[in-house]
Amino acid sequence: MERTDSPALLVLEDGRFFRGSSFGAAGETFGEAVFSTGMTGYQETLTDPSYRRQIVVATAPQIGNTGWNDEDDESRRIWVAGFAVRDASRVTSNWRANRGLDEALREQGIVGISDIDTRALTRHLRERGSMRAGLSTTELDPDKLLERVLQQPPMVGANLVEEVTVGEPVVVPAVGERTHTVAAIDLGIKEMTPELMAARGIEVHVLPATTTLAQIEALNVDGVFFSNGPGDPATADEAVALLTDVLDSGLPYFGICFGNQIFGRALGFGTYKLKYGHRGLNVPVRDHRTGRVAITAQNHGFAVDAPLDRPTATPWGDAIVSHVCLNDDVVEGLELLDADGRIRAFSVQYHPEAAAGPHDSAYLFDRFIEVMDAHRSTGENA
Repeated sequence: MERTDSPALLVLEDGRFFRGSSFGAAGETFGEAVFSTGMTGYQETLTDPSYRRQIVVATAPQIGNTGWNDEDDESRRIWVAGFAVRDASRVTSNWRANRGLDEALREQGIVGISDIDTRALTRHLRERGSMRAGLSTTELDPDKLLERVLQQPPMVGANLVEEVTVGEPVVVPAVGERTHTVAAIDLGIKEMTPELMAARGIEVHVLPATTTLAQIEALNVDGVFFSNGPGDPATADEAVALLTDVLDSGLPYFGICFGNQIFGRALGFGTYKLKYGHRGLNVPVRDHRTGRVAITAQNHGFAVDAPLDRPTATPWGDAIVSHVCLNDDVVEGLELLDADGRIRAFSVQYHPEAAAGPHDSAYLFDRFIEVMDAHRSTGENA
């Protein structure tokens, strides 16, 4: 079938550009160009708030086969700034789909580009690093689009939490008998996270990022959770201050992704930007506590700078690196231990809720319950 799509242009901040075909909405968008290695789960990726202000490049060669449905969204909208693929499938083939990917992008005004060499683009980003980019169906002169790309703010220094957090508290009730209550601070939370907690008997109160410790304690919670989210953790001073208060209160803590970086900062560690980040469903991580290696889902461009080989003294106890990426030794988890060596707070850099997969790390939600139970049994508020 002869292709009739209108042209589109993707320009990187170092001047390299790719011409392709428009799919999704017409228009122009800017963001940080990053690549994701997931071979499935594009609907979950596009609706992950952690991708705010990023143009996502899919490394899988064909995207859109399974269309779009109303069940798999991870949040209230698509958050990516743009979407770049090699082959945008013209055929939707899945019994759950009620529209195509192209239609879903157009409905929400998301500009996409197809028919480009995503392998060459991915190799370029791996060698040069993630960088600012522009994607347009209206400006097809690379030099002119590049001028506007260079005017865009970088991801370093970007504070994006307030753009993605909920405006009002949302309660996700426990499935069956309620055994625990958790305050989940929404820094860009994915819906699967409270769902997996609820399935374990936890009533989850999803709270805005501006929530105070007093508001958390008023809910009589058993633990506090900080979610994933977008932007530079070095800018998230309010979240760090809140978590510091939580640690002072003695409440058990569990964080993922951005919540791991905030935990690191609260413990006194720094953060830094990775060259091209970890994004995909296939990143191997070792849990030092169990010795097990899990294949994990990840989406982060920043990491915690903490020593891998020794504990670090903090005002609340010793902090240790609990998980490490086997590809590059990036810190993938932290634990805060009490005087008896028991976990009182912990976090991981990846996504144990992992929709659409893998599911190797769902045990971490059970670990959170164990930490809350231990805290409840001792009644300690150190």
